[in-house]
Parts: sequence; C-alpha cells; structure tokens
Amino acid sequence: MRTNGPLALLFHALFVVFMLAPIVVVCLVAFTPEGFLSLPVNGFSLRWFRTIASYPEFVHAFWVSLGLGIISSFVALLFAVPAALAIARYRFRGRDALATLFLSPLMIPHVVLGIAFLRFFTSLGLGGTFAALLIAHVVVVFPFALRLTLAAATGMDRSVEMAAVSLGAGGFTLFRRVTLPLILPGVISGWALAFIQSFDDLTMTVFLAAPGIETLPVRMFLYIQDNIDPLVTSVSASVIAITMTALILLDRFYGLDRVLAGKSDPGR
Repeated sequence: MRTNGPLALLFHALFVVFMLAPIVVVCLVAFTPEGFLSLPVNGFSLRWFRTIASYPEFVHAFWVSLGLGIISSFVALLFAVPAALAIARYRFRGRDALATLFLSPLMIPHVVLGIAFLRFFTSLGLGGTFAALLIAHVVVVFPFALRLTLAAATGMDRSVEMAAVSLGAGGFTLFRRVTLPLILPGVISGWALAFIQSFDDLTMTVFLAAPGIETLPVRMFLYIQDNIDPLVTSVSASVIAITMTALILLDRFYGLDRVLAGKSDPGR
C-alpha cells in the first residue's frame, strides 16, 4: 500500500491551512473586546455576541434565511426526485436536452439571475414579496438537489424493485418502501446541499430582498456598508457554530459520510 510522501503531506497540510485560515481568523476576531476589527491580543470577550441581541434585524434575518432555505430545498426535492427517476430510468427523445435545461441555472451568473428575476417578478406585481424570493431560490437550488438525487437513482439496483413488483407491491408502496429508501442518501445530501446554497446566497437575493424579508447574508452585507465593528464576525461565528452542531447531529443520527457521499452503507 502506497502512502503519501513528505512533500504530498506538506502540500495537503498547507492546503487545509489555506482553506481554514479565513474561518479561524473570523472566529478569533469575534471574541475581541475592542470596538474595531482586531485579533483578541488583550484577552477574549463575549461582548459582540451579547451585542447581537441588541440588533433584532440579524435575528429576524436568520429566521428568514432558515425558513427560506428549508422550504425552498423541500420544494426543490419535490421536483428533483421524479425528474431524477425519469431521467435515470427512461430513454426518450429530448432526454439530454431536458437534463441540460434542469441544470442550466448552474451556468448562469447569479447577478444575471437576480436582475432577470427582479424584472420578471416586478412585471407580475410580485416584487419584494416572500413568494418571489422563494420561487427564485427554488430555481437556483433545484440543480443541486437534482444532481445528487440523479446520482443515487442512476446507481440504484433495479432488481430490488422488480422483486417487490413480483411480490405484489403497488406503485405507491413500491416507491415508499423500496425506491425511496434506496435513493434516500442522495435525497438527503441533495437537500442539505440545496439548503446550504439557499441559506448562503447573496448575489441573487440582494436584488429580490425587501425590508422585512431580508436574509442573513443580505442583512450582513448592508450592515458592513456603514459599520466596521466586529458584530458581523460574531454573527458569522454563531452561524459556523450552528452549522458544525448540525453536522455533528447529522453524523450522530444518520452518518455524515453517507450524506456527503450520497451512498448507502450496508453495514449500518
């Protein structure tokens, strides 16, 4: 069995440090007692974490982002699952063109999408509404849910479904008790990726968000335009902590390796 040499290990270590350094710096700055951006050289303080409570706009924006991410990712899955099963199972005219159409939002810059959605929803009288924001996010996150669900559906063993049909399983029972459990890792990983994309989106959302329905990235973007204090770093550190907690719970109850890989583990 070959192992990585010293140069490869050094390269990997430097790569990990390069990727994690900005996150570590942001988390360290969040604990500064100073009123400006600086590393906590004079001790650690929770001053800026307590300050978050003084800005209900951030708390409200967090719940907007959370609700928007959950709803949009679930709606995207409602379309992604049947689309993935149809593309993976059947060969029909225009199949490749349809798959390309479904994945096309990945190829369009979010700035262009934001301007296009703004003009479109304004012409329909939906500008500045949560419904418009939800529809736009569903369109953007749908390809992420589709790709991982499609990967799981393509690698699915059809013989298990045939065995269930031969034993008298109906269409709904077949899907609920056989098909869905087989593609569940891909569905969960697709939902997780779609949720992250929705929660983190700024470039497109900034064109559609209105007062009262601002997402957390938009609220942070607007805040740093007029302020240079470490409040945004404390908000970022809180979101990072919440994300790490969610991943730990996901690994504890389901298995993070299965979710990220989109593959089932027969040993579990």
